[in-house]
Amino acid sequence: MTLACPQATRRHLRATLAIAAMAVIAIPAAALLAQDRPAPYRVLETGQSFDRLQDAVDAIGDARGTIAIAPGRHEQCVVQTAGTISYLASDIGSAVFDGVTCEGKAALVLRGRGAEISGLVFENMRVPDFNGAGIRLETGNLTVAESWFRDSQQGILTASDSSAQLIIDRSTFTRLGTCEGAGGCAHSVYTGDLGQVRITNSRFEQGRGGHYVKSRAAQVAIAANSFDDAAGRATNYMIDLPGGASGQISNNWFVQGQDKENYSAFIAVAAEGGGNNSSDLRVVGNDARLAPGVERNTVFVADWSGQMGGVDENRLGRGLTPYEVR
Repeated sequence: MTLACPQATRRHLRATLAIAAMAVIAIPAAALLAQDRPAPYRVLETGQSFDRLQDAVDAIGDARGTIAIAPGRHEQCVVQTAGTISYLASDIGSAVFDGVTCEGKAALVLRGRGAEISGLVFENMRVPDFNGAGIRLETGNLTVAESWFRDSQQGILTASDSSAQLIIDRSTFTRLGTCEGAGGCAHSVYTGDLGQVRITNSRFEQGRGGHYVKSRAAQVAIAANSFDDAAGRATNYMIDLPGGASGQISNNWFVQGQDKENYSAFIAVAAEGGGNNSSDLRVVGNDARLAPGVERNTVFVADWSGQMGGVDENRLGRGLTPYEVR
């Protein structure tokens, strides 16, 4: 029998041991990496973390809780049926809910006691009935802050709840709305008969159909926002209060673009009948004008109720009539 050279045997043994050592090290490293990756949804009150947002919501149940949402793209949706829950991005604008809806409605379907949304992005929400939204509020109060809704059929859609309040602050609505559906148009924000709607310090831009804000709430406070329709397509009113309302529309900035389905007014009051009293509605301190290159005549506030009297001190550009009863 021929024996291998001792030197060659030693070299072969060292090589074999090195390969084995690399394999032993590589497997635990991969396992440790998976173990160290934090779950994206953390309930702050308990410290529990979950891979599914629905599990985090269910863990809070009928209590009050806060869910911190990690950065990244989230192809998940949730239905909240109880409790009061805050959904907070760990870093503002870094958590993106992309294209997944629950119940054929929205990324967040809310019918608990209340919800707060902060720092989240919602995009590409589309459903067969053309009402796909980032948020669908069915019951309870809702506050939305520092969030972005874009490239969807609707941004926020609510049911009717006369005891509920919707607050939107420091948020952006981009390339929303459509009139493709047989049931009517979708809008950037569309609310049912809520008790109050308050929208402040927010931006509406580049609409793709419908209105930028359509609200059936009894009381509104729409202040210090920008409505930039210069790049809009087949859009309608900037603000539509179809049943009328009390409250104020103040200190907003409006630009109406060329491509309109209806350019006859910037703000419409009680166009579908006067279910709400509009005698206390004031439209004051706003700036409204046509986009550069747009040549037409239009009306800033069109009032079907005939009740309004508070359209004052607005800065209007060429071609705009301040107020008209229809």
